[in-house]
Order: sequence, then structure tokens, then C-alpha cells
Amino acid sequence: MRKLHLWLGFALGGLFVLLGLTGSVLAFYPEIDALLHPEIRVEGSAPPDWDRALATVRTAYPEKMGPWRFEVTDDPGAIPARYYDPPERAGHAFRPMMVWLSPDGSEVLRRDYWGEYAMTFIYDLHYRLLLGEIGGEVLGWLAFALLALLLSGLWAWWPRGSWAKALRIKRHGQPQRTLRDWHKITGLSGLAFLILLTATGIMLELPEQSDTTLNAIGLPVDSAPHVHRAGTEEAPTTHAVVPSQAISAAKRALSQARIAWIETPPLAGGTYRLRMQVPGDPSYRFPHSFVWVDGATGKVLAVQDARKSRAGTAVNNWVHPLHDGSAAGLIGRLLVALVGLVPLLLFGTGLLRWRLMQRASRPPA
Repeated sequence: MRKLHLWLGFALGGLFVLLGLTGSVLAFYPEIDALLHPEIRVEGSAPPDWDRALATVRTAYPEKMGPWRFEVTDDPGAIPARYYDPPERAGHAFRPMMVWLSPDGSEVLRRDYWGEYAMTFIYDLHYRLLLGEIGGEVLGWLAFALLALLLSGLWAWWPRGSWAKALRIKRHGQPQRTLRDWHKITGLSGLAFLILLTATGIMLELPEQSDTTLNAIGLPVDSAPHVHRAGTEEAPTTHAVVPSQAISAAKRALSQARIAWIETPPLAGGTYRLRMQVPGDPSYRFPHSFVWVDGATGKVLAVQDARKSRAGTAVNNWVHPLHDGSAAGLIGRLLVALVGLVPLLLFGTGLLRWRLMQRASRPPA
């Protein structure tokens, strides 16, 4: 088992370090991105005007006639917006145009493209190794080997005698013993968190296989509702519903929920989709309740309430907020950032100890 742990460490230790360090950074990636781009560090005294924000991006980018997504941060700062599948980035699997507006929605402060600035580059590196969907699948399956690396280390350490001796750090010992002690204590301290992060990472990278497994063990997963748009011939298209009206309709449909994202219809017409957080939803930024509102009539077409989810969907709703620590707020994110440093410490102490052992095993000149 020690040999398995050693060779898995050699084969995957660098990958584990990469995922840990990038994960530490991503625990605070919106805040770090704002530090790197002072043009979006602005504050406003009035609440966002979503009608004006949509009009601003439609005017600034008239060729972008598809749906826009606005993030509702609840902070008195810049308004983040996204336009998926911009034609100027055709051929890329995922390269939305990212825009930041002034707090009142009247001015474009910054424009960029996903993957072309530091934090989204790191995100793609962590999520898919910069290899697109194939990279995500490869990483998902390699994560099983990372689980084996962690569990083999636990098995190799598991005491056959005194637990006190197994948990002790021997002071003033030989360098090999000191490194071994620090390696085991570091690993034991972060083991539960690393297993949790690796398991949730597998579920994020392999969602279809994860859903199949949940269904197979008796935890059924809900399918997304198929939204049929109401007959808009009843209302003239010249009186299209503006975002503020769609927001009001969504709040009436889910009265206790806060809005996290507003997806507008295409310019040609369609539906609003409002992503909302109901009480008990663990994810603040990407919650799991939705309301669909007809863009021509303002009628609510469908509601997906996370509180009514089946068991498998409820499990899935916890995966991302557990993986990035946001389920526990700031403390959870700080914990994830710290745990992301553990693979570096494990790899460093393990490699140094192995080198010392190799030197000690060589015959004298």
C-alpha cells in the first residue's frame, strides 16, 4: 500500500497541487478579479435599474440580439452581465462576452471574454485543464485515482499498535522522521476535506454519470421543466415586458425568494428566466429555483422550487456550494482556500523524504 501511495503520488502529485492551488484562488475569484480591474470597483447609492441596464447593453452592442444574463449581487457595485455564444468567438466551446455596468446600469465600465483574462483562465484550468469538455471528463475520471491516493495514504498510516505514537510528532528526530511526521499530520488534518472536495469535484465533472448513480441507489433526480411559451398573439409585441415587470412576476410566484440572475428573452421575443434562492438553498450565487416569465405577456409559465426537489436533486444542489465552500459563507470559503494548500505541503514533504531516503540507500563512495 505504501508503494501504491508512492507511485500515485509521483504520477498525480503535480495535478493534485495544481488543482489545490487554483481551487484556493477560485474560492475568492470575484473579489480577486475586482482587485485586478479597478475600473469596476465602483459603488452606487441607488438600487440597480434593470430596465436601463438592458437598454444600455442593447444600445452598446446592437448586434447582440440574443438573451442577456444579469447577476444580482445585492452589493452597491458594478452590475455583471453575460452574453453567451458571441459570434466573434465562434468555434469556442464556452467563451461568453462578459460586461460590467455602472451601479445604475447606465454605462458600460468593462468588456472582456471568458477565458481571456486571468481569473477565468484559472477557472478553466481548474475545471477542465484548458481542454474543453474532454478535459473535464478526463479530470473527472482521474479524480478517482486522487481518491485512491488519499485512501492509500490513510491505509498505510493506519496504526497497528499505539495511536498516541502514530499521531505524535517526534522532536529533534532525523530529517526523514520529521518529514514523515509532518506529512502524516498534514494529511490527516486535511483528509476529510480533501475527500469531500474530490468527491464533489467528480460529481461536477461527470454530471450524467453522477445522476445515473444517484438514480440507481434510490435518490431520483428531477428533470428540468419543459417550458412552453404562452400564445403571445394575445398581446401585441410592441408592448414587450421589461425586466422590472418580469422581476415583479417572479417575486409573486416565489414570494420568499431572492433573485440571483435575470436572463432576458432574445430581441425577437421569448421568455425571461429568473434564477432565485429560496430559504434553505445552500447556494447564494447559483441557487436552484427558477421562474419562467413570458416576455410578451408577463405571465408566469413555470416555477421550479428547490424546496420541492426529489432526493437526488437535493443532493446535487449541495455539490457546488460544498465544493467552493460557499455553503458555509465566508468561513467555508476561507477553509477551502486553506485546504487547497494541503496538496502542496503533502507533495513537498513526501518528495523531500523520498529524496533523503534515496540518498541514504546509496552505498558510500
